[in-house]
Amino acid sequence: MTSFGLPTLALSLKLGPMVVNEEPIEFSPIGYIECAQRYRYEAARQPSIAPENEAWIQLNDEPSLEEGLLGLDGFERIWVIYEFHLNETWRPLVSPPRKGMAKLGVFATRAPHRPNRLGMSCVRLLGIHGRRLHVAQHDLLDKTPVIDLKPYVPYADAFPSARAGWIDDIEEEVFALQVGAMARAQLSWVARHGGFDLMNFLEVQLRTDPTDHRRKRIRARGSSFEIAYRTWRVDYAVDSEGNRVEIRCVRSGYSAEELGSGSTDPYGDKLTHRQFVLACTDDSALNNEGPVD
Repeated sequence: MTSFGLPTLALSLKLGPMVVNEEPIEFSPIGYIECAQRYRYEAARQPSIAPENEAWIQLNDEPSLEEGLLGLDGFERIWVIYEFHLNETWRPLVSPPRKGMAKLGVFATRAPHRPNRLGMSCVRLLGIHGRRLHVAQHDLLDKTPVIDLKPYVPYADAFPSARAGWIDDIEEEVFALQVGAMARAQLSWVARHGGFDLMNFLEVQLRTDPTDHRRKRIRARGSSFEIAYRTWRVDYAVDSEGNRVEIRCVRSGYSAEELGSGSTDPYGDKLTHRQFVLACTDDSALNNEGPVD
């Protein structure tokens, strides 16, 4: 175990029938991620298309690690090597995050379900404060173990004209989010009082395929749609011709009956939902179409 309670990451390296190293290769995390994003569905597909979110990389309490940061502050971007700590297994075939595509080999994708669950992300470096690195535009989750840091070097790391396999054959529609004044106030309220960054979630989930109910917790509501984030619901409309998504309002996923006195509270969040409903002046803040699932 590391000094901040995260387990050592063990890997076994093999080449064909010959075992290069019979013993597991052990990596001890040098730190961990601190950010508002906690669940898989809050992480962007790639950091380059991530919202303008921010995170902190907290290094372990070892003077040598802070010394190892000398000279890194001059780089605009850095590589973060980390462990997909929420994944217990791996899959040889995965579904690409593109609507209607057949499965591909995991090594032909950036899927997190990998044999050795190692990830790498190129993030924007905002500053270094002792053993804490302030970064932005990331696809990381809170408490992610960090294995290594490296500077991003454009002449060595960027190959803009390189072929990109199956990705080159895809024309992806990207949707812009428009958020009205009421919805923006509600999103801000949930962030302050509930601790959830719903705006980041919406930018990640509705950027592409905003009506894909097979891969996302989306359902149609007449001419509009609803997406679920835990016990919260967000209503929105889609303008396919203009490639726009209009965020209309945030609602509690609970009905009035479920928020009533004496009701069970399995997620421990009903007080926050009651306060949210009181802060809103109309019935749109409640779920009138059934219980939370």
